[in-house]
Amino acid sequence: MDFKELILESLLTLTLNKVRTGLAMLGVIIGIGSVIALMSLGQASQKSIENQIKSLGANLLTVTPGALRSEGIRGAGGGVTTLTEADARAIKDSSQMTTVKEVAAEFRRNTQITAGRNNTNSSVSGVTPDYVSIRNISLASGSFISQSNLNALSKVAVLGPQVAEDLFGQNSNPIASTIRINGISFTVLGVTQSKGGSGFMNQDDVIYVPLTTAQKILFGVNYVSSIYIEANGEEVMDQARDQIGYFLLERHKIKDPSQADFSIMSQEDILSTASEVTGTFTTLLSGIAAISLVVGGIGIMNIMLVSVTERTREIGLRKALGAKKKLITTQFLLEAIVITFLGGLTGIVLGIGVSFLISKSVGLAFTISPSSILLAFGVSAGIGIVFGWYPARKASNMQAIEALRYE
Repeated sequence: MDFKELILESLLTLTLNKVRTGLAMLGVIIGIGSVIALMSLGQASQKSIENQIKSLGANLLTVTPGALRSEGIRGAGGGVTTLTEADARAIKDSSQMTTVKEVAAEFRRNTQITAGRNNTNSSVSGVTPDYVSIRNISLASGSFISQSNLNALSKVAVLGPQVAEDLFGQNSNPIASTIRINGISFTVLGVTQSKGGSGFMNQDDVIYVPLTTAQKILFGVNYVSSIYIEANGEEVMDQARDQIGYFLLERHKIKDPSQADFSIMSQEDILSTASEVTGTFTTLLSGIAAISLVVGGIGIMNIMLVSVTERTREIGLRKALGAKKKLITTQFLLEAIVITFLGGLTGIVLGIGVSFLISKSVGLAFTISPSSILLAFGVSAGIGIVFGWYPARKASNMQAIEALRYE
């Protein structure tokens, strides 16, 4: 009997009891489908986060208060209040900063905003005029905060599209309308273009006001949350980081760099951290889903053991007619592999379909990695071999006389 005949006979045997074969495949289908769907969604989430981070600005360095250590963030010399707008101006005006193109300071805090009877809790960012170019912000309508607004402590605001929709409804024109932040009236200057995102990454759920207004009128502070710096080019990012770091150490009168009261992060640092986190979660969830593959494999082993018991007389007859152990082992092993292969193929289709539907429903880009499909095929074949081997060996080791006497 050649290999082709063995495959055809395996398929014929499996179709004789479709319900049992389907139940044996079910564990593999669910396991493979879950792994494919979770890997796809994990990759789509990672891609979405990367795009959002890249949209923050080109060649961007972010200076934040507090020193970054291997054990976490440690505040020093005033904790989270160690940076000021004067630091940002000094960096911008210094002749030492040969690699710096633009500098913008920001103070951010969440607070309640109202407009008429509508209200929302959003992030209020006090910013300087350079912020719009450094952070790649485009306006859908109106204008952004100007230097004169900054000098005059003007009570003006630029709304993110999510805030504009929450306060004024869809397709509204809030320009020149009045909103209240912390009970203080502000006039709307403009509305930004949508950048997308969710949670803390939602760049549409924010209100921009002049930095001086945020510090002196809204929140009563004299420090900033972060300083954004655009380098002259990607090739000078490391040099710019060093220049800014040593400049701030000197300005803050800190001699030991290990005692710095600030941290400098580049987009690559943020991307690396975000990719590591999302990758870890994707691997963890895929590992949990893969447990169902082991359960499915055990189910296949049980079904094959039942099949061996039911076909004991058939096995005895084959042996009596001269079938070798290798042939019987191959036949039962092929049956297990066919079950897992068909189950894996169905699981791949199911996983792709589920990931497509979920991606579209939550607004993520649909992403399927060829490596995950190849992995699924390899795993399904491996399960068939591993869990089909014992039943196949048990069938081939039967004695012909004892098998023929089996009732």
